[in-house]
Amino acid sequence: MADFLVAGALGQVGQELRRHVGSRDAVFVDRATLDIGDAAAVTRCIATLKPRVVLNAAAYTAVDKAESEPELAHQINSLAPGYLARACAEAGAALLHLSTDYVFDGNGTQPWREDDPVAPLSVYGASKLGGEIAVRTLLNRHVILRTAWVVSPFRGNFVKTMLRLAAERDELRVVADQFGGPTMAADIAAACWRIADRIAASPEPAHFGTFHFAGQPHVSWHDFACAIIAESARHGGRQPRVTAITTAEYPLPAPRPANSRLDGAKLERVHGIAMPDWRQSLVTLIDELYSVPKP
Repeated sequence: MADFLVAGALGQVGQELRRHVGSRDAVFVDRATLDIGDAAAVTRCIATLKPRVVLNAAAYTAVDKAESEPELAHQINSLAPGYLARACAEAGAALLHLSTDYVFDGNGTQPWREDDPVAPLSVYGASKLGGEIAVRTLLNRHVILRTAWVVSPFRGNFVKTMLRLAAERDELRVVADQFGGPTMAADIAAACWRIADRIAASPEPAHFGTFHFAGQPHVSWHDFACAIIAESARHGGRQPRVTAITTAEYPLPAPRPANSRLDGAKLERVHGIAMPDWRQSLVTLIDELYSVPKP
């Protein structure tokens, strides 16, 4: 038995959840120890451990590859959250499920609120929306936490890519017409644990539902890249030119939302969790990447 079960232990957020677990009684599983796409295995695991809260940080996140692997994206991002939700309902557990800004179409310039209409542009976004619908349909005691632009010392992400390219090139061409909030996985993990603790100890109906959590202030990818390169200078990193380009100049298989800004007022009002300042968190991340390189 355990108070918390964390799925997706090897992902960016999953690894930060482990680093921030503290003294909590938590079991961490990855695909090798629990395939969340196997409904029977999920049911057995949750029935055996009897967690108070399941945190689902597992996802298919290869946005462009999903366009050619829609079935796999759907299995992991749509069906598997439903298996978790059903098993939680049977075991009397709550579920904290991570989702994404990609459920929106990216129109306009205003930050998206939780009740705004969803209209994903990509297979990945549609698969994540499917997961949200499954969780809401099958389990009342759920929290869906949408986030955006996730970076960390782990796995592949925008910060690590920029640092790698900066070491190799004299110019970086970065999209300047997509806007959002860079979000450190460490900040997401800290927020998840605060929410999980609260819904485990005091599962009031108002504590459940859909919430947004992402870094502030909102910036373009280009501006974020400039900040990354500037921070790397403290460690002697190369300083290539960072040239602003349009989305049309950098075509990708999966369309991206131009507006990924998320409004976090509801999360602060209900759970007392403010949106993090990504500029402060970036300093910590860059320091770690230069001191202890991660895979």
